[in-house]
Amino acid sequence: MLFTNEKIKELSIKIKQLVDSSPISELENNLHALFQGALTKMELVSREEFDIQSALLARTQQQLKALEEKISQLEQTQASK
Repeated sequence: MLFTNEKIKELSIKIKQLVDSSPISELENNLHALFQGALTKMELVSREEFDIQSALLARTQQQLKALEEKISQLEQTQASK
């Protein structure tokens, strides 16, 4: 049995119509909603938001280190008086 492109295309259209009219399509929607809900409960963030927060944390750590050094210098100045 030889399949031509036309026959394959026709078969593909019929299968798509069958799937669209069957419970499989509803199952796909339900699975999508289920996964979306699970991901929402996990409170995941986008890579962009993660990168922004990582940069903010790094900058805050640098500022903290600078303040700690400044306090140390002030303590040494105060102790030498």
